[in-house]
Amino acid sequence: MLDRSNWLILGLAVLAAAIGGYAQYHNRQPARMDSAMRGQPVPALTLPDLDGKPHQLSDYRGQRVLLNFWASWCRPCLEEMPTLNRAQAKFGEQGAIVVGIAMDEPARIRAFLAMHPVSYPILLGQLGSPNTSVQLGDMREILPYSVLIDADGSILATHSGALSTTQLDQWLTPMHAKP
Repeated sequence: MLDRSNWLILGLAVLAAAIGGYAQYHNRQPARMDSAMRGQPVPALTLPDLDGKPHQLSDYRGQRVLLNFWASWCRPCLEEMPTLNRAQAKFGEQGAIVVGIAMDEPARIRAFLAMHPVSYPILLGQLGSPNTSVQLGDMREILPYSVLIDADGSILATHSGALSTTQLDQWLTPMHAKP
């Protein structure tokens, strides 16, 4: 039978193992996916707009594209949208484009955009398995989720969570304009 000090040691060992396992799992998956996606060609996807017209992601080849996955129920997504709208206005004529990909029901997206219009295109992501954000590296299915695609169609970076104005400027500034 274990005495009190042995129980304490055993309990601390179990707690340390649980915390270590959680930390390893939590930190491992996103870093691996980001590095796996970087440099890869964007998948050949065709997504409809709100009118049902299909758009291929390859249609944007020749431009730097920021795909931003969002939903009408996602508060950080909605808070990020004015920043994305300003970035589109700032960089759109320089060859960069923001494309919103709504991971939500079309009726909810239409209702939201009627009250809060944006100046960048909105496409409807596939909600079934595998959904569109997962196909582009969002293995934890966290929204907002952004994917930066270079003009040649290769993935430059991914980001889970809202993007800051500074990060948007870094991502969308044309390469020849950087110091």
